[in-house]
Amino acid sequence: MLCTVSAAPPFPAADPLGEALHVLRMDGVFYCRSELAEPWGMTLPATPGCLWFHVVTSGGCRLTVDGVTGGTDGPVEGVDRELRPGELVVVPRGSGHVLRSAPGVFAPDIRSIPHPMLDGRYALLRHGGDGPVTRMVCGAVRFSHPAAGDLVASLPDLVRIEPSPLGDRVQDTLRLLAAEVEHGGPGSDAVITRLADVLVLQAVRGRLRVDAATRTGWLGALADDRIGRALAAVHREPERDWTVAALAATAAMSRSAFSARFTELVGEPAMGYVTRWRMHAAAQFLSEGGGTVAEAAHRFGYRSEAAFARAFVRVVGEPAGRVRRQGRGLAPVAAGPFVD
Repeated sequence: MLCTVSAAPPFPAADPLGEALHVLRMDGVFYCRSELAEPWGMTLPATPGCLWFHVVTSGGCRLTVDGVTGGTDGPVEGVDRELRPGELVVVPRGSGHVLRSAPGVFAPDIRSIPHPMLDGRYALLRHGGDGPVTRMVCGAVRFSHPAAGDLVASLPDLVRIEPSPLGDRVQDTLRLLAAEVEHGGPGSDAVITRLADVLVLQAVRGRLRVDAATRTGWLGALADDRIGRALAAVHREPERDWTVAALAATAAMSRSAFSARFTELVGEPAMGYVTRWRMHAAAQFLSEGGGTVAEAAHRFGYRSEAAFARAFVRVVGEPAGRVRRQGRGLAPVAAGPFVD
């Protein structure tokens, strides 16, 4: 699926954050439904570019992550916490971490534990001894758009969503996921992966909305009614021949007021941001086999392929032709690291 710029987004115009998450597009890399009998443990390797998530649907375990900040708890040497049913944890930057039934239990690398792949990305893992069973859904996802680096960098090293009142949306999704794990029938694997994706998006969106520290740069500017409107328009149509006047009109502001406000909130001038986002969209277009460099130049508003190529190198850091030949995003992660 390409970064389509002309289709109407599945979010109302009043939700620029929702639009941004849609454009950044989250891809599932690896999902695993686990049945773990005490004593058990497993080590998950560091996977830069991925967001790991874990949901305990029944039972419990301990999560150990070394050298992270632990979210809003302040700097610590590491995190060692109990996970209970109804909790969701996300490790946004793919740090290596350990899950185990109790402190001190041996935790081999997950790649050394048999986990039959039910399809190309979905595994079933049964592991451990003969004690009480913990059931979990774990996985790794990534945002494929190059601009997602800003989003991931804004998140804490560990995001934890604890059980909350019955009406909470995350808890509603967790209950659906738990029911599917416990009582699923035909098509259950597909339902589980989609619910897991929804959970990760809910966690990211919730964190961005409640934590002021994450609302920096263009992510923070999305919350501004006028500048957020202009950003959403650029995200939807990066190929459009944008000018400061056109963006100011979209934001219902004068050119001077818009320019000053945009630079203040986003941290760079409006046209610099447009160029950067346009090149990110072009990189995704090329890496996903969307067309030639000449076609990318035309698609994203450049009359000269040479001018496009210079702008691409300046923003992306490597030639457009190389990105196209390699056929990859800027932060590639394959399912291979999780499969024997």
